[in-house]
Amino acid sequence: QVRVVESGGGLVQPGGSLRLSCTISGSILSISHMGWDRQAPGKQRELVATIAADGTANYADSVKDRFTISMNDTRRNTVYLQISNLKPEDSAVYFCDFQLTTTAGVTDFRSRGQGIRVTVSS
Repeated sequence: QVRVVESGGGLVQPGGSLRLSCTISGSILSISHMGWDRQAPGKQRELVATIAADGTANYADSVKDRFTISMNDTRRNTVYLQISNLKPEDSAVYFCDFQLTTTAGVTDFRSRGQGIRVTVSS
């Protein structure tokens, strides 16, 4: 069983910043990569950023100048998404995604969290 805890969303004014966090725990042998995607009302889900276990990060072109993804240094089971200069179009539910190997030997276990709502409005 893999547990996911997401935090950090809320209401933010345009131009503001926030940091989303996602920690996974449980029957984890190793983590391949983690990331964030988002879905705004009436829009398709958009993958915004991913980070591999070696720290290699990738971003969607639409966010690369304002979003920074990182992982905690020790256990590397927490992923952060720092968002700066927030815009109304960033309003969405943000989901933590991950791919890992479980202690039971499942090598391509993929899942996501329940989602965090971010609302950018004055």
